[in-house]
Amino acid sequence: MKKIIILTALTTLLSMTGLMAQVTLNCESGNRAIEQGNCWGFGATSYSNTAGLVISGSWSTKSNSLTNSAPTACWIKTPWMLIGNGNITFQTRLDGAGNGVSAKGITLWYIPYVAAAPYGEGTPVQFYTYDFPVFNVTTVRNISAPIPAAIQNATSVYKIRVSFTGTGGNERAYSDNFIFPGTYWSDPANGCIPLAVIQDADGDGVPDAEDAYPNDPNRAYNSYFPAANHSGTLAFEDLWPAKGDYDFNDVVVNYRIQTVTNAANNVVEVFGRFVLRASGASYHNGFGFQLNGISPDKIISVTGNSIGGSSIYSFLPNGLESGQTFANCIVFDDFFRLMPWSGSGIGVNTNPTAPHIPYDTLNVHLVFINNGIPAPGGTVANTQLLPGVFNYYIVAKKERGNEIHLAGGIPTNHANTALFGTLDDDSDTGTGKYYKTANNLPWGINILQGFDYPTEKTPINDAYLHFIEWAASAGAVYPDWYANLPGYRNQALIY
Repeated sequence: MKKIIILTALTTLLSMTGLMAQVTLNCESGNRAIEQGNCWGFGATSYSNTAGLVISGSWSTKSNSLTNSAPTACWIKTPWMLIGNGNITFQTRLDGAGNGVSAKGITLWYIPYVAAAPYGEGTPVQFYTYDFPVFNVTTVRNISAPIPAAIQNATSVYKIRVSFTGTGGNERAYSDNFIFPGTYWSDPANGCIPLAVIQDADGDGVPDAEDAYPNDPNRAYNSYFPAANHSGTLAFEDLWPAKGDYDFNDVVVNYRIQTVTNAANNVVEVFGRFVLRASGASYHNGFGFQLNGISPDKIISVTGNSIGGSSIYSFLPNGLESGQTFANCIVFDDFFRLMPWSGSGIGVNTNPTAPHIPYDTLNVHLVFINNGIPAPGGTVANTQLLPGVFNYYIVAKKERGNEIHLAGGIPTNHANTALFGTLDDDSDTGTGKYYKTANNLPWGINILQGFDYPTEKTPINDAYLHFIEWAASAGAVYPDWYANLPGYRNQALIY
């Protein structure tokens, strides 16, 4: 028969197989010291293998003579446990010796953990009583005591004490086959103090201390890009494939992406916060992003974007753009519909002498898993939705094919690839070079630290003096070209 020394392994096995975890004592080690080494406690109670009195197997526990009514006279105490639910069960009998039965009984107590108390044991609370009858004293009794509601499935640890009491007579109590619903939670290697209790209110396997949604089993973690309390800036030049005035203020949008994942590290939802800042353009430009490698059927719904009544786009039932291999979210179709021209200067918020238009914010919500049920295309792991998967672009002139991405951004299915390699563009689909000039100058930039864009008609290299060197070197030199450092910028040319 298994000995109590393998209790922890047994408890783990029970939990893994879906059965109720149990802490058991069957006495078959024949050596009380083994159980004490596993954090059981015994008071005036030992082991016995006396033939005719052992309840089952080769050994049972045996109390001293029950002549004391104090619950601390003779007892057995469990290790620290995370208590489950159900009934505590064991078998017991009297040995029939001495002067006959007179007020012999059993009481059960739960003991809370109080770190400052001796041995960590708080004040015991009695919750069950059994009195032996005065007849058939040696009959084996099957005890079944319900776990009190106050400690069922608690996240705090407790011990259970079984006390044997009596007044008069010399009878001793034999007991065996103890089963306590719950999980072993003592540390034999550290003085039998409780193991750290892992709080997991929603039962998703993620400790509450690490769970951003401790009461929601369908959500567990948040990740942010660029950061939880900071936004990056996307800035575009809309005259591609020509360089145009190269002022990078034709569409300026701040962005922050929040990705929510579950305990299995699958994406549940994405929140994109997009703040429209400026558009120094005459064109009515749109803005969106493609999730490279993510098929549209892996997303249940898209909400929070802004599309006008008359649009050059068509959409799937889930809100993504139709006709795309990868998921495409059109955040807005017309900047000026959301932030109208003031009537002065060119565009919005690029001419310092024109009125400043308050920023507009769109909060776009992409749902991948709803109430634990993934999209028809299956789940998306968080490693499949890293920041580089977000492929941002604008659509200029209200011409769907006139798609302008960040440097290196792959075009969507709807891009007009006939424009590649024309005017100032040096894109080459054969080599995977996209949206760069011959000397690597881009039409879109992504500044994680945020960006102060040039004033209208100011080429970016006049406002930021090391931009050309940075771009031409593919980022190898002056990676901080946008910084507010001496010799880096002409502040008078920055909005």
